[in-house]
Amino acid sequence: MAQTDKKFFENLTGAGKAIAVLTSGGDAQGMNAAVRAVVRMGIYVGAKVYFVHEGYQGMVDGGDNIKEATWESVSSMLQMGGTVIGSARCKDFRTREGRLKAAHNLVQRGITNLCVIGGDGSLTGANLFREEWSGLLAELVQQGLIDEEASQKYSALHIVGMVGSIDNDFCGTDMTIGTDSALHRIIEVVDAIMTTAQSHQRTFVLEVMGRHCGYLALVSALACGADWVLIPEMPPEDGWEEKMCQKLSATRSRGSRLNIIIVAEGAIDRHGKAITSSIVKDLVVQRLGFDTRVTILGHVQRGGTPSAFDRILASRMGVEAVLALLETTANTAACVVSLCGNQSVRLPLMECVQMVRLGQMPHRVYCSKVCWIMRSEFNSNFNVAVLNVGAPAAGMNAAVRSAVRVGISEGHKMFAVSDGFEGFYKGQIKEIKWADVGGWTGQGGSLLGTKRTLPAKHIDKIAEQMRKYNINALLMIGGFEALECLLQLCEARSSYEEFCVPLCMLPATISNNVPGTDLSIGADTALNAIVERVCVCQTCDRIKQSASGTKRRVFIIETMGGYCGYLASVGGLAAGADAAYIFEEPFDIRDLQSNVEHLTEKMKTGIQRGLVLRNENSNENYTTDFIYQLYSEEGRGVFDCRKNVLGHMQQGGAPSPFDRNFGTKIAAKAMQWITKKLNESYRKGRVFANTEDSACLLGMRRRAMVFQPVVQLKDETDFVHRIPKEQWWLKLRPLMKILAKYKTSYDISDSGQLEHVVLRRPKESEAMAAI
Repeated sequence: MAQTDKKFFENLTGAGKAIAVLTSGGDAQGMNAAVRAVVRMGIYVGAKVYFVHEGYQGMVDGGDNIKEATWESVSSMLQMGGTVIGSARCKDFRTREGRLKAAHNLVQRGITNLCVIGGDGSLTGANLFREEWSGLLAELVQQGLIDEEASQKYSALHIVGMVGSIDNDFCGTDMTIGTDSALHRIIEVVDAIMTTAQSHQRTFVLEVMGRHCGYLALVSALACGADWVLIPEMPPEDGWEEKMCQKLSATRSRGSRLNIIIVAEGAIDRHGKAITSSIVKDLVVQRLGFDTRVTILGHVQRGGTPSAFDRILASRMGVEAVLALLETTANTAACVVSLCGNQSVRLPLMECVQMVRLGQMPHRVYCSKVCWIMRSEFNSNFNVAVLNVGAPAAGMNAAVRSAVRVGISEGHKMFAVSDGFEGFYKGQIKEIKWADVGGWTGQGGSLLGTKRTLPAKHIDKIAEQMRKYNINALLMIGGFEALECLLQLCEARSSYEEFCVPLCMLPATISNNVPGTDLSIGADTALNAIVERVCVCQTCDRIKQSASGTKRRVFIIETMGGYCGYLASVGGLAAGADAAYIFEEPFDIRDLQSNVEHLTEKMKTGIQRGLVLRNENSNENYTTDFIYQLYSEEGRGVFDCRKNVLGHMQQGGAPSPFDRNFGTKIAAKAMQWITKKLNESYRKGRVFANTEDSACLLGMRRRAMVFQPVVQLKDETDFVHRIPKEQWWLKLRPLMKILAKYKTSYDISDSGQLEHVVLRRPKESEAMAAI
């Protein structure tokens, strides 16, 4: 066992501790996944875990509202929307008398650790409760409701919060639990509306939730390619009505048959006057005469099953919350578990709340510029080509659209290359204009076409095309093949000056196997295809329902990914899988037998279903058929088996909101980098760039988006198996096993540490990339 594991079991044992988990305020998809993770991680470390039903009201009322949770009591919660343990606004808890009752109910059960899942109001209430705790206990002793011994034994109350809110309006975290799922609901509606709007040449005004935060409106506008968006953080300038109508009219004049306007429910003008969806509709009708409809999405945004992202986020946060509770002391401030980039962090709860109340919303929404509305008249005389390489991935088209429009805004002439480098050497290159990429964000696959052809064999012809079209910079969007292509172009620089130009790659692959980035465009959509559409959400959720009424079943699911086990592992965490077999973690017949025995024992305790994922190249001998037959034979009399090979449907379908937004942001940032490099390398009437840092991959590394010279990534790459030598998500695998009730060790070396809230206002140039 690693040293960190020993430290975990020796110093972070939960033996003798009691943890209560509650959801308060509004509901949000993913709350149940967080509750499940808290309960199972708490039991795993030896603590007693209690449900508090109906939020703070249940804590005040006590009785059956506070019940001890068991492992089985959170089964089948992962895929459910809302909150199973209930949520309620509580006037009683706002009074000291109500908090006194709550304290008494907790002390009676020995509970001194609270995990609160809610918004800033719920978390503020928890912190006040913590601050008053010693006084409340003293009053209970005075009233004879508890004795002095109990007061001493339970003298400190520890609080850890997780933010559950679809609005994403809490400072200190990139995403709150429920936001991604709400975006899924919005985009599903928008995609559906766009078809009817196009049929009738209509304008649709959509009002989305968010209170005083415009995150849902802004990101959904980016994700659907809306014509206009109104958010409270950026009140439009006086005269916005005329500008908006001019924009809508210009869109129609270019041949578009529809307009989409997104309005945040808290949108206001410069004078603080509300801008409602009905006001916007009347404006469009009166000034343009367009057939216009209003759709107010309302509480549908809170409904439905949680997305893969929210399941994973909530599971990670729930485990992190338990670790934070176990590490607290009497002097530790209440903290909130947050997400920064791709890393868990802990922040002082009241620092975050204070920032929210000062109007410091997250994500720099207040200074983001909607770049697709802006069109620069400046002509830089630089030609930039964009192409897709390798297999298609959802979100590629959103990235191309963003690159083209930001490039045009920067003053460049943009060229599209069809069918990757195969089309490049054949001369399938043409200028692409602003209107040419309209409506691309919601399209799956690659509208430019993509091939796996590498440039090395055709380097002469590609160089010739670079000269012919005077290409001054190249943007490649693709997976592992794109990395290999970029390396080959770098090697060719010594022989061909045509490639001595800024070269940039954006990772886009469902396999998420590109070194230099934690996440790739397309991977989130593939996870949702696995979790929601195929085996776990729509199909497996139905399977669970049918299985619970018939016999116990285990489902063996094969995922794509080549030699990379990302989809199987992270999909397994999101789906609540019992096992996930991958190439990176070798397994043998003993492991398979152990997993069968584990599932058999679980089935005997009343669990009705099991789920096993297998990455397609995890082992050449232990195939999906072999595992299916083994489980079928060994589980005979206890459970039966079904198998499903998902295949290429993981690559298909419309991109998820995350991939649309990620592709848009990362491409905008790449184009700004290309512009900077073009200006730096332009000398004596030509562009010449041959340094290492002029050929980069843009990826997310832990907390930041980083441009990394591609030659420096060679040492990090296993070219034989087409995967990075080190993969961050492998640290999530023990999490999946713990939540599936395996006895395993857990490395806490990468767990969050208490930090402080730091907000930096970006420069104007950075604000463009922030979207």
